[in-house]
Amino acid sequence: MASNRRAFLTAAAVTAPAAAPATAASGPRPRPSLTAPGALDELLAGNRRYAADRPRHPHDDAGRPRLPAAAHHPFAVIVGCVDSRVPPELVFDQGLGDLLCTRTAGQVLDEAVLGSVQYGVEELGVPLVLVLGHERCGAVAATLEHLRTGAPVPGHLELLVDEIVPAAHRTRALPGDWAEHTMRAHTTWVRDAIRADPAFGTAHVEAARFDPGTGLVSLLP
Repeated sequence: MASNRRAFLTAAAVTAPAAAPATAASGPRPRPSLTAPGALDELLAGNRRYAADRPRHPHDDAGRPRLPAAAHHPFAVIVGCVDSRVPPELVFDQGLGDLLCTRTAGQVLDEAVLGSVQYGVEELGVPLVLVLGHERCGAVAATLEHLRTGAPVPGHLELLVDEIVPAAHRTRALPGDWAEHTMRAHTTWVRDAIRADPAFGTAHVEAARFDPGTGLVSLLP
């Protein structure tokens, strides 16, 4: 792993363009060293702005190049779903260079996701990892439909369903909305799996739920 990481970083250094001087037009400046609680507060404050339709769109001005020329300094890693209604930069009202996002259907973990999170935590020093589930998740709905009907799952979708099935089984007997219970259980399982992995020991890991109807994010216990 160490040699692979060195090779990756060496390749990145060789292929990356030279950084431009840090100016107002070169993208977001490095933030003061945010702690994990500070990073979480920043995310939730941005989400409240988004939900209230008062976004600031940080670093989004017409006089700035589309991509920051200087190194990026994200303050949070978001492990989220591919659902087009849940773009983290908008949901948390953050700009270019603020968030390191990895997204899979149903925020399912695989080695590529874990490696991406580790890159953020180890190499970029990101203090916070937030696993973001959401209401009316299509991957959860497909999983429950499979369990109800027994119909085969086509192609690569089987991996997604297989990863969500344990949460569906754990919550099937609970009263209320089975899909909501499954989403919450799966999201917190992903959080706990990341927490338990020694590769992420320096980061604080939380789980949250996004409601597309209200626009609000709430932390999960």
